[in-house]
Amino acid sequence: MARLGPLVPLVPLVRLGLILCLLPGVRGYSSGMVAPACSNMVPSHTGSPQTGPSPFYVTSSNTTYQDGDTITVQLQSTGATPFKGFLLQAREVGGDETPLGSFTVAVGDAQTLSCGLKSPNSAVSHTSPSDKNLISATWTAAASENPKDIEFRATFVENYSRFWVSVRSPILIYSGASPNITPTAEVTTASVSSGSSTPSTLSISSAGCGRTKVCFSKPLNCDPAVDTGCHFMSASVSGLKAKAEAEAHFELKGRGPGYVSFGFSQDQKMGNDDIYICGLDARGLVRVQHAYSTGRRKPNTLDLGKVSRVLGSLQDGVISCSFTSINPIATQEGQTGFDAPYYLLFAYGSSTDGEIGYHSGRFSSSEKLTISEYKQVGAAGSPQSIRAHGALMLIAWMTTASLGMMVARYLKGLAKSHSPFGKAVWFLAHVSLMSLTVILTLIAFIVIFSYVRGWSGGAHPVLGCLVTILAIIQPLGALFRCGPDHRMRYVFNWLHMLNALVMKVLAVAAIFTGLLMFDRSEDQTLVKVMGGFVGWEAALYLSYELYSRCRQPGFDIDGPKAQTLPLSLLVVFFLGNLAFLVTLLVGISEG
Repeated sequence: MARLGPLVPLVPLVRLGLILCLLPGVRGYSSGMVAPACSNMVPSHTGSPQTGPSPFYVTSSNTTYQDGDTITVQLQSTGATPFKGFLLQAREVGGDETPLGSFTVAVGDAQTLSCGLKSPNSAVSHTSPSDKNLISATWTAAASENPKDIEFRATFVENYSRFWVSVRSPILIYSGASPNITPTAEVTTASVSSGSSTPSTLSISSAGCGRTKVCFSKPLNCDPAVDTGCHFMSASVSGLKAKAEAEAHFELKGRGPGYVSFGFSQDQKMGNDDIYICGLDARGLVRVQHAYSTGRRKPNTLDLGKVSRVLGSLQDGVISCSFTSINPIATQEGQTGFDAPYYLLFAYGSSTDGEIGYHSGRFSSSEKLTISEYKQVGAAGSPQSIRAHGALMLIAWMTTASLGMMVARYLKGLAKSHSPFGKAVWFLAHVSLMSLTVILTLIAFIVIFSYVRGWSGGAHPVLGCLVTILAIIQPLGALFRCGPDHRMRYVFNWLHMLNALVMKVLAVAAIFTGLLMFDRSEDQTLVKVMGGFVGWEAALYLSYELYSRCRQPGFDIDGPKAQTLPLSLLVVFFLGNLAFLVTLLVGISEG
């Protein structure tokens, strides 16, 4: 041991040498030279691949291909989260781990790799660990003696311990043997299992509803083949007895500015729902997505999974899709099969660069149903809470508030000789009507928030909240007003009047936006009735103003005779108001 003494100072150097020798085995491949991962596409990182939905996806410019075709492939992020590393290959659907074809890339964040001597430039990877949101590459199909459908697969690395393996693009169907099938700007086809080629046209109709497929539509029993206002979804199930092989074929069609979608739910509200979306991507092509709804936020995009034979089209603003799926249905109660009962949901709305926005229309089935038991089902009426909310706000702001404002402005001379409780009649009428308006508004506010239990998108809830806040402020300001003879009384009068005007304008806007959400009929009848309602009220205000300005000089505006015409106009207004109000309330009750 004494002889080892002189070697003791060398121990740290030996340890450093061992660490340096082992470093090549700890590979992060920040340079993108990931050829060792060509076969399984798994990076040499710590941890396991993520099993949840990938925030990144793969798209291609074509839906079919022939020998020698060149196809643009893009790797993209679904949101603000970038990826640092990636590996991209083309592979045969359901085949082995052999990459197919060859890639070319522009100089930048991507480079080509050769996965084996026989596969030059058969993969694409990163050149540095910089943040990336979009990568483009060009793939060339090689000639093959036995060509098959292919798909692009990618591994995405967000950071060293968080990565997704084998994220797949929609299928490209080999069409070299079938020259009649060509890619178009209106049709996209996707699949994750090899299957027969799909036709280049898409026809969806109500034929077979209740006999060979479940149909869910609004209006009930509409035929999407002839009615462009029909929002339609159908499902047919085969192989259910052999549950491992059961598959469902879905059809989806409807007018939507960016997407149409349907989902499976345990209730009639959004949240914890299994959803399929048929929408326009950033290039304007129709694309099918699988997603999971967590409430009133944007659904989480999932891997398309076991979906095949997908077709989509866009014609005259009507979006159509059909596809076959053997994915299990997943709701808050876990994964279940096609023979379990669900409510069906249907939603449609706009999209921006392939990102769906908050739905502009939504409805649910009137009952739970099993898609393996064929029947026809229509949309459920709006929930009672929504109807009650709409009815209360209509009564408050189109009747009681209108009457209260007219009395205060034009009927101050009403029954001037009487002073119940020491107050003028017009004042008591005004206070009673406006107090009732505030009470109805608060009840409507509580009813809808108790039902929604959250914040919904769009302008309507914003307008509604502003109206409610101002409605609370108005009586509080009146309660602490200064006396009639106070020198600053005019300040209160102006503020009180302006706040009432703003409330009325916002309330009318809120009612219009609410009816636009509620009334999904082709001719928007309720919205038109509301337009007539507003026009009727505007005509009465104009009549009052003309009467006030056309009186002869010296005319006693507060005299008994002076109040006859204004009171008559008020009665006429109320009768017309009642007709419009009843029409809208009936429409809401039937909606």
